[in-house]
Amino acid sequence: MEGVDVRHAFDHDGSRSEQAASMSRERWMALCFALGSGCFLIGPFPGYANLVGDAADAVTFFAGSVLFTAGGALQSWLAYPHRHAAGIGRAAWWAAAVQSAGTLFFNVTTYQAMHTALTSSEYDRLVWRPDALGSVCFLISGAIAYRAAPRHGWRPVRGAAGWWEPAVNLLGCIFFGISAVAGYVVPASGSMIDLAAANWNTSLGAACFLTCALATLLTGRTLKSPRLRRLRELELEHGAGRMLDVAG
Repeated sequence: MEGVDVRHAFDHDGSRSEQAASMSRERWMALCFALGSGCFLIGPFPGYANLVGDAADAVTFFAGSVLFTAGGALQSWLAYPHRHAAGIGRAAWWAAAVQSAGTLFFNVTTYQAMHTALTSSEYDRLVWRPDALGSVCFLISGAIAYRAAPRHGWRPVRGAAGWWEPAVNLLGCIFFGISAVAGYVVPASGSMIDLAAANWNTSLGAACFLTCALATLLTGRTLKSPRLRRLRELELEHGAGRMLDVAG
C-alpha cells in the first residue's frame, strides 16, 4: 500500500469489489463477536438462568464461545496477510492469534460446563466464568492491540474513527480477568472467592466487547484490520493534500 495515491486507488471496478468484500468480512467478524458477546452478557444474570434453566444457560455460554472463536478466526484471516508488516500489521496479527487461542480455552471450559449442566442433577450456581488461560490470552491480546494504537503516553489519540475501541476492548479483557479471579474455587473451602463479582465482571467484559463489535458492524471499519487502518491513513493524507492544494 506504500506509495499508493488514494485518488486512484478505487478507480477500477475490481478494486471497489475488493474493498466491498473486505468490508463484508469485517462485518461478519463483528457480527460473530456481537452475538457471542450478547451470550456472555446475559448468561451470568441469575434471572436469565432462572428463566431458561441451568442447562440452557450453559448452552448459551458454549454458543457464545463458539461465536467468539468464529470471530477470532475471521480477525486472524484479515490480519494474516499483514503479519510481516512492521508496526500495526504485525501487532494486529499477534493480537488476533493470541485472542483466538483464548477463545479455544473458553470453548473447552464452556463445553465442560455445558456437559455438567446436561448430565448432572446438581449444578453449581456459577455456570461459567472466564478460565485463567483464556483470560491471560485475552489480556495479552488486548494489551498488544492497545500498545499498537495511536496514543499520547497511555491515553489514546482521539479523533480517528474507532479511536476508543482498543481502550474499551482492553477494559473488557480486564473485566474477564477479574471474573476469572473472583470465580476461583478455593481448594481448602470448596467455595468461590466472590460469586457476584465473577458474574458481574463477566457481563461487564462482554458489554465492552459488544460495544466494539456493534461499532464495527455499523460502520464496517475497525482498528483490528491493518488494511482498513492503512486505507484510513491514506484517505486522511489525501484530504490534507487537497486542502493544501486549495490553499495554494
